[in-house]
This record gives sequence, C-alpha cells and structure tokens, in this order.
Amino acid sequence: MVKQKSQFICDACGGVSPKWQGRCPHCGEWNTLTETAMSVQSTNSRFQSWAANATAVQLLADVSAVEVQRNPTGMTELDRVLGGGLVEGAVILLGGDPGIGKSTLLLQTIAQMTEHSNVLYVSGEESAQQVALRAQRLGVNADSVHLLAEIRIEAISAAISQHKPEVVVIDSIQTMYSENISSAPGSVSQVRECAAQLTRLAKHQGISMLLVGHVTKDGAIAGPRVLEHMVDTVLYFEGETHSNYRMIRTMKNRFGAANELGVFAMTEKGLKGVANPSALFLSSYRDDVPGSCVLVTQEGSRPLLVEIQALVDDAHGFAPKRLTVGLAQERLSMLLAVLNRHAGVACHDQDVFLNAVGGVKITEPAADLAVILAMLSSYRNRPLPEKLIVFGEVGLSGEIRPVPRGQERLREAEKLGFTHAIIPVANCPKKNTDFPNLTIIGVNSVQEGVNACRND
Repeated sequence: MVKQKSQFICDACGGVSPKWQGRCPHCGEWNTLTETAMSVQSTNSRFQSWAANATAVQLLADVSAVEVQRNPTGMTELDRVLGGGLVEGAVILLGGDPGIGKSTLLLQTIAQMTEHSNVLYVSGEESAQQVALRAQRLGVNADSVHLLAEIRIEAISAAISQHKPEVVVIDSIQTMYSENISSAPGSVSQVRECAAQLTRLAKHQGISMLLVGHVTKDGAIAGPRVLEHMVDTVLYFEGETHSNYRMIRTMKNRFGAANELGVFAMTEKGLKGVANPSALFLSSYRDDVPGSCVLVTQEGSRPLLVEIQALVDDAHGFAPKRLTVGLAQERLSMLLAVLNRHAGVACHDQDVFLNAVGGVKITEPAADLAVILAMLSSYRNRPLPEKLIVFGEVGLSGEIRPVPRGQERLREAEKLGFTHAIIPVANCPKKNTDFPNLTIIGVNSVQEGVNACRND
C-alpha cells in the first residue's frame, strides 16, 4: 500500500505546512490552510524522468538568437496585446470575471485560426453541446474546430499527443485535475500540477496553449501565485458587466511589450475589435461642462484620449469623502495637498469624486495634471477651454515633470481635432511646425497650469 500523509496547503500562496495553523507561516494570511492528502510514491515518481535526463551545459554566446515567428490569431486587438500573434511553445493565461467573454473570445479566435492551423478546444466547464450552441449563436465557422470535453489531465495529454494540434485552448485550468494528486479540482496543488504538466507538454511539442483562469473577488487569478510565473504571458480581461466594451491588458509577456491594451465591443455575434478606442471613450464628451478634462494616456504603444470627470462639492459630514473610479486612490490625497499648497485652493471641507470615463484603469502618473485641472474646474464651476488636452506628472513641490512619448500623445490629440494642449515644458516640440493645428502651452508648475486655463 502507498503510504498516505496529510499536508496543509495555503490557498493564497501555495505554501506547505505539516500541521494546521490559523495563520499561514509563509504569507501571513489567516484561515487559508487546507488539508490535502498527498501520495509519497506518486509525488517522487513525477520527477524521476527529469532527473535521469540531464541537459548539457552550453555557453550563452553559442546559442543562436533568432526572432520568434508569430502566428496571427485573426483578432487584431488580441494580436496587439500578444505582441503580434501566438508564438510556438508559448503558454498564455487569460483571466477575467465570470461572464465577461473569455470563452467567447477564444472560441472566435480558434475558429478563425482553423484556416491555417490545427486547433483543439478543451472544455472543462461546459459540455460539447453547450459549446456547439455558443458557436451557433456566434455564427462562427466551427467545421474544423476539434473539441474535447474532459477534465482529467492525463486524458487531455494523451489526446494532445495523438491529435498533435498547433493551438490548444484549456477552459479552464481550475477545473482540471491530475490522478497523481488526491485533492479536489481547483485546489492549489491541483492547479499547480496541471499547469506544470501542460506547460511541459507545450514546450516539448511546440504547442501554443491558452489557459483560461478564474479570478477571485479581489480581481487576482485564483490559485497559487506561481501560476503566473510559470506561463509566458498573462492577460487580464477587464470591463463592466453593464457595458458593451471589454478591454484586455497585458500584465506579463516574455515575447513582447507588457502593459498593452486591446479594446473590444460586445455584439450579438461576439466580440469585435475597436480600431479607434479614443473616439469611443470621447463619444459622450462635452467641453462646456465644468469638471471635465481630456487626458492623453499611454497604454503600451498606444496613446488613448480619456475623459477625466471630477465633482467637488460641499461635505455634509464630519469627514469629507474621497472616491476614485479608474484612477489611483492614493494619489488623490497627494494632489489635493499640492493644489492647496501651490495653487491656494483648499478642498479640506469638500467631497471629491473622480471618474475615468469608459471603464479604463489609469495607473500612470501622467494623469496628475489633468486630475488637478478637472477638480479646479468643478470647484470653480467653470468649464475648461474648448478642445483642450492635458497630460503631465505633478511632484510634491508643485513642479510638472515630463512623461514618456509626449510627441505621440500630441499627434493622437491633433488627429482627433483638439486645438489646445497644456503639457510639461520638457515635452514641448522643438519646432512649432511639427503640430500646426495645435496650440501648445508648456508649464513648469501647477500654478502655471492653473494660470494657463484662467488666461486662455
């Protein structure tokens, strides 16, 4: 008989403890240790083949560095976040909220890739009939899509070895289980083991593999954190459930640039890529409304124009409210202090609400100047000048610092018909003829930015 022993695995970090504890000794989280029965024989046997076949050591200079070949998916926005397409042997993890459209996007993608690739869709959450109904509802050509409804990783590996597909979709990794692990599907040990086996299989056979991952209530991908380290690319599907627009953001990419953003529109026939998201985010913009300012943000290699809305109103409680949607909450208090010290505008008795229109999450500090001018416009109940765009980072001493790729931001604003810009002096073009239709005002401090709006 195989000797059985129990281990306690943390659901947050995947750390292993010999006995139960109220607090995980590895990450410090409370009540996250789950008892798991482990087989000593099966655990040791998984690594015997790897220990027997050692790889020869070689010099890095002797390794030929060639550009990886891309396999386009047929979805322009998905190719953008992937860096141009799928790479042979790459493992991609796609996470997102339930019902946001992960399965819909991947089914559309592999249906288009059947024209030049052999594909396999592995469904662990839905039956074959449910997948067929979705394909019929979306109107995709699924004649050449191979489907496997299975959750046992050994059967999936055997089917992949026999069928030899070039692209494999696993929907989802949390539903898979391995016979070598006695815990339930979705546990930390099962997710880690199944992801490791699929990754080794993809690397060994040169398969482009896409894994669908569930997310927790905090928005992180469920399972051990090591799951994101094992894969080559991590994509997050974002968007509000009541909105028709979805965004895919690259958090990690070993074959391309990170922090790229792809925008999709949800229609009756599935997801459609949005070629000009700036026009989409500004579709309801009005420049005669106080508290509204247009920001040019940079998402990877793409400049985006986003409307920043601010509402500053008298506080009716003991503690004024501070709320942001789509913007960094911790920077709001800092910007209010800078506005008070260096512009003479005190908002300590005011409720302040900020919103980035369109569901975009802005993390770069280039939004600081636009946030300050939007709050000032709402506080004074006076709209900003027409056709104005703003970007710039604000320091604690009130200085306006330059931001990366200022010329590309100005070029995008000019293309969309904006005529005025308030930007850092260091981002001003050297020649005025570079942007003939754009009046550019360079500022060094917050006070100069406030005066530029007042005198314009």
